[in-house]
Formats: sequence, structure tokens, C-alpha cells
Amino acid sequence: MSRVDPTAGREQLLWGWGRTSPARATVVAPERAEQVVDVVRSVGPTGVVARGLGRSYGDPAQNAGGVVLDGTSRSGLLELDLARGIARMEAGTSLDDLMKWLVPLGWFVPVTPGTRIVTVGGAIASDVHGKNHHKKGSWGNHVLSLRLVDGRGEVRDLSPTEEPDLFWATVGGMGLTGIILDATVQLQAVSSSRILVDSDRAADLDEVMALMIDGDDDYDYSVAWIDVMAKGRRLGRSVLDRGRFATRDEVLAAGVHRPADYAPHHLASVPDLFPSGLVNHLTVKAFNELWFRKSPARRRDALMGIEHFFHPLDMVSDWNRVYGRRGFIQWQYVVPDEASDFVRYSLERISGAGLPSFLSVLKRMGPGNAGHLSFPIAGWTLTIDIPVTAGLDELFDDLDRRVADLGGRLYLAKDSRMDPALLAQMYPRLEEWREIRDKADPQHRFRSDLGRRLGLV
Repeated sequence: MSRVDPTAGREQLLWGWGRTSPARATVVAPERAEQVVDVVRSVGPTGVVARGLGRSYGDPAQNAGGVVLDGTSRSGLLELDLARGIARMEAGTSLDDLMKWLVPLGWFVPVTPGTRIVTVGGAIASDVHGKNHHKKGSWGNHVLSLRLVDGRGEVRDLSPTEEPDLFWATVGGMGLTGIILDATVQLQAVSSSRILVDSDRAADLDEVMALMIDGDDDYDYSVAWIDVMAKGRRLGRSVLDRGRFATRDEVLAAGVHRPADYAPHHLASVPDLFPSGLVNHLTVKAFNELWFRKSPARRRDALMGIEHFFHPLDMVSDWNRVYGRRGFIQWQYVVPDEASDFVRYSLERISGAGLPSFLSVLKRMGPGNAGHLSFPIAGWTLTIDIPVTAGLDELFDDLDRRVADLGGRLYLAKDSRMDPALLAQMYPRLEEWREIRDKADPQHRFRSDLGRRLGLV
């Protein structure tokens, strides 16, 4: 067996999807599990972290001055039980590939975030959620087992019943408990590659929240696009899309002759030429007005493809470049149902500050799982993309404190700037997570820029 020397990789400049905090690291790409073990056992004091496809917005997959393990070098299905919909796959396998392979066979991933350009290992480490959290929870809810290389370089078999503490510390643990080698996952049965979607245009925040409270339980998937630029009586005006997978017969009746076909499209990549400031108050206000007006006031049973409903931005490669070289932040919080008034308050503050955002969504979440650092809790989650501009920190520091005081939290996979002093308040099981992590990784070999920034390592 050839060994992998962690000092023999390539030095690369890495950044998150928000492109805000680049850092140099030595990138290694082991192709076999034994080589992953070798990297962990021989890594120096600067440590190692796994990296998938780089879609975390901040710095969890960066390790300045240390080693970054390229997880995509190990990708593919290892086992597939088509009768039961159970698949075992390498951690570097993308959700994009899984969908291409599995949808024509009648299976879909249990949960998909707003991009399919995510690895299985990243989905577990971030415990990603999607438009169906109110029904199906997050990724960790559907992982039957996984194999993890711990800080001693030992391979551990984990599941909700076998070493459950380390399993749930790994789900949502941001890659700081070990390197995931592979995972066995329960898939979702589908009989077509199309979604039946109902759309409602809501005039304000009260209307869209009432629609979601009254009707989300009738739908498998639900998401509302929010016009963050709207103010006054139009505050929170929205387009609410909800749906379910169509049956084979429904798709055939609509004139689609191959209902299980799935071939996502990619348009041209955005060139890295856009100046910072192009996404501004005027351009976003015009875009949001157009987007709201073009949406139907009420539409029922529209047939949409997977990419159009779940991953519209994936059709444009490198769309994050439109924000320019300064990059952008994605701010996502969740607050419990009893703190739902904070949604209005946060929109009033952001709208009043004139911060431009055209990628803003509101969702309802169901109960969280047993993950110590898993983000979801039952309540409301708002996600907002904002270009980096002067004066952001003061506003969002105040909003962050209010989120914490209300029993809410920020999503670590999206964060690039939160005050580490708030972490324990937002994640009350943090010390329990640290104790489990210390047993699995007593020398703290697993390190990341996020881990250092927030005091996790």
C-alpha cells in the first residue's frame, strides 16, 4: 500500500462559497481508506479537516497553514439495495451524482439543501436540511450508519445505536470529530422526476406566515422567497412554493413520456470579472420587483423538474462571483415558534438598513434531532444573502444576540462572523459535544478555521 505524506500535497488558496476569508493550506487527496488513516496518524500540530465541494459559505472546510483532505477523491456507490432503498456510498460522493444515478431507479435523496453540489460527508457534517424539514428532518435523521476515522487513526463504526454519542456528535459536528469514510443512508422512494407545485403570492409577512401555518402540513416541501427590500405594509411580501413528487401516472397525463428521466442542465459559468458593488440597493430592488410581479398570484399543480424546484441556482455555475471580489455573507437563523415575532423584527431591521438581498427564503422547521451541534429546532428559519459592505457587523451582532436570547441559533455551515461568546448559548449541548470530541480526538488533530474562530478547537 502506498502511503500518503500530508506534507507532500499541493499548497492551495481555499475559501468558502461566500469568498470572504481565503486561507492557504496543504491539500492531499487520498484515494483509499487506509491512506486517510495514514494522513490522520501523521498530521502535524496544525491538524487536518476534510473538504468536499466547498459549498459551505464560511470557513469550516479551511485550515490555514494546516492540511485539508480532499474528500472528493473517494466517491461512488458501494452497495445499493433497490428493494429497500438503502445505499452505502463513499463520503465524497455528491448529491448531484446520487440523483443522476438513483432517480431513474425510483429513489431520491432523503433531504436536499438548496444546492445538489454537496458531498455526503459534508451533508452529514453540516446536518443539512431542506424544504421538507417540517416532515422529514435533516440528513442525520436518515443516516443508518457511518464509518469514521477518529483522532487516533482508528476506524469506528457508528450508528444511532452503536456508539450513539459519537455518531450524534459527528452529525452536525462540522468535521471536527473525525473524517467520515462512508455512510449508509435510507433513501426516499419516488415514481417520477417531477414535482407538483402549488404557488401563492403573499402581499406581506403576516399573509405568508399564516399560509405556512395553516397549510404546510399538507405538503412534503415548502419554501417562501421573501422580498427583503420591501418596507411598510409590503414588508415580507413573498412567493410561497409548496409541493410533492408527482406520481408516474400524473406525469404521463401531463404529456411527459419518460417520467423518470433526470438530466440536470448547467448554463455557462459566471466569469470572475464582476466588480464588488454590482449587487446593490438599486439592482436588487429592481430584480425583486420583477421576481414578485412575474410570479402567479395563485397557481395549482404546476409540473416542475427537480432542478427548477430544488436547485435553480445550480443551473448557473459559479454564481457566487456576481457579488465581486469582496464576497458576501449568508446569514441564517432559526428561532422557536414562540419567538415568531422576531421574523418581522429582523426583516424590519434589514429592510430599514437598505441591505440588498435577492436570495432570501423563509421556512418552517420541525423538531430537531439528537445532534449536539445540529442547527434545526422547531420554529422559523430565515436565510439572507448580503454582499460584504461597511457597517454589517454592528447590525448583525445585535441581531445575533437577540437570536440567542430567544432560544434560537445561527447555522454554523453558513456562518463567517458570529461572536464565539454566543456559541454556548445558542448550542446548549456544546460542552457535552466537547467531552465526546476530546475522547475521540484527544490530541485535537481535526482543526479548521471555523473551529479556531469559534473556540471549538
